[in-house]
Amino acid sequence: MTSDTENRTKDEIETEAATEAAARPEASADRPASPFERGGYSDDDAEAFIQSVAADRIAGLEAENAELKDRMLRLAADMENLRRRTERELKDARVYGVTGFAREMLAVMDNLRRAIEAVPADAREAGADTGLTTLIDGVELTERAMLATLEKFGVKKLEPEGQRFDPNFHQAMFEIPNADVANNTVLQVVQDGYAIGDRVLRPALVGVSKGGPKMAAEAKPAAEGDAA
Repeated sequence: MTSDTENRTKDEIETEAATEAAARPEASADRPASPFERGGYSDDDAEAFIQSVAADRIAGLEAENAELKDRMLRLAADMENLRRRTERELKDARVYGVTGFAREMLAVMDNLRRAIEAVPADAREAGADTGLTTLIDGVELTERAMLATLEKFGVKKLEPEGQRFDPNFHQAMFEIPNADVANNTVLQVVQDGYAIGDRVLRPALVGVSKGGPKMAAEAKPAAEGDAA
């Protein structure tokens, strides 16, 4: 007895094969037909197809990983910059937060100094019995207390007399001919200057020497070193 397959005619087999081929999805220009789509495949074809799909997937994952890594590095750099900027701003706030207030207090310091200098020395000595000396001593004590308070907040008085003129901390008002001292030496302070941290709060108004030898470039005013 023959099987059903053996009894099928050649035309029936060809018709069935054509129907199965028409039902398979067509290969696109971007994607070649797989062995399953071509119909009939060997073990080598199946393995090559699987390897191709795996390679594409791995390449996609590597590209995604590289992009994520780049984003993380950029984010880490941004966070580090933010941390440094925040630290710098906090430091500036601590050091220079009282700049405006300190600058206003300089006017009070100037008035105290003017009050002290307005009293001649002989009048001060003669005023011991009238209480004038006690009053001037009290003004001087107030001046020293204010300066000590300002120093607690980083404000320092510049002491440029006898030092080299520095345009960053001093403002020259006039020149004093003097051949005995180095040129551009501060000889007179007209108005006291102050610094806060490493910044000038108010430059000192000074008179500088003229006509003397040049000052060595290595010389550095002690007041500037203290202010910095």
